[in-house]
Amino acid sequence: MAVQREKITVASRNIANANTSVEAGSGKPYKPQSVQAVGPSHESFKNVFTNSVSRLNTTNEKHISTPTAHDSGRMQQNAMGPEFQVTESDNFRFEFDPNHPDADENGMVKYPDVDLVREMTQLISANRMYEANLSSVQAEKEIIRKSLEI
Repeated sequence: MAVQREKITVASRNIANANTSVEAGSGKPYKPQSVQAVGPSHESFKNVFTNSVSRLNTTNEKHISTPTAHDSGRMQQNAMGPEFQVTESDNFRFEFDPNHPDADENGMVKYPDVDLVREMTQLISANRMYEANLSSVQAEKEIIRKSLEI
């Protein structure tokens, strides 16, 4: 869900700055951004599996172990969810507008090369995937709640 939320944020930011020649306060042109998602590595899975098995081996079989604050921090550190990275591209489009305050000596203004159709598609797709993930989390909560009633 974090990856989808970041994709929504980046697509919104790109759409908002599609016709911005410079970022406010920085004086530099806005660089279009994209989100690169990377799945968990084999080493990450191995670490999570080893930690969970070793924790099972050290508990008393008559007791149910609950994770302590230290354990939950360790599990978060070795989480198996996808990681993502926001990257900026140096793709720009130039438009002739000699009266624009950011025009160069040839009258060309540098704008970020944002494809609005692609960004809107990315926005809608990420939003739908976020909603699907959210509904599966809600269904899981409902299943847990029903199982506790038994």
